[in-house]
Amino acid sequence: MISIRSYRRREGRMIASRKRALEELWLDYGITEQGPLDLDGLFGRPAPCHLEIGFGMGEALLEMARKHPENNYLGVDVYLPGVGQLLLGLREMGITNVRIDRRDAMEVLALLPAGSLRGVCLFFPDPWPKQRHQKRRLVQAPFVEKLRRVLEPGGHFHAATDWGDYARQIRGIMEAADGFTNRSGSGEFYPGPVERALTKFEKRGLGRGREVRELLYERI
Repeated sequence: MISIRSYRRREGRMIASRKRALEELWLDYGITEQGPLDLDGLFGRPAPCHLEIGFGMGEALLEMARKHPENNYLGVDVYLPGVGQLLLGLREMGITNVRIDRRDAMEVLALLPAGSLRGVCLFFPDPWPKQRHQKRRLVQAPFVEKLRRVLEPGGHFHAATDWGDYARQIRGIMEAADGFTNRSGSGEFYPGPVERALTKFEKRGLGRGREVRELLYERI
């Protein structure tokens, strides 16, 4: 079966410092295992684990990991300049509770043990705004099935987007799925406040006058 990618292969500018970070730090923070993921083994300790899908340049992930050293954080992204930038931030801030996986998010979700995550974050995913491309949006029924499997009861899924139709699509898919409840009430967006750093993509959307919508769902 042909897999539909939910992301664009963006190369971006690989400046020297990011390239060196990949060469020097990947073995400290990067995941190289090919089989099922042993989170306690990867982090060297048992702790509540949170996953951020598509961390971009790593702003939100760094902030979460810095503020909550009691948690483990797994970041998934295929964008190499962003991985390099995150590695630079981890070294500069002395953060040790983050691990990075460069594979497709759907593949990573399939490799995680059932009930192994306390939370999953999806901040400003590729909106694929053209109608003919919207089948590539990540939040579809197969994604939600994997999400339900890996989240522990009481765990949460937090999404944010500045594309109104994508926010409404996420809301519709999540509320039609079994195993989740809207923390803000059926049909509502999450009013906040939210505890996360502004990302590059969020700043860009706000600068263009777009409204950011948050969604928060609990695994039941």
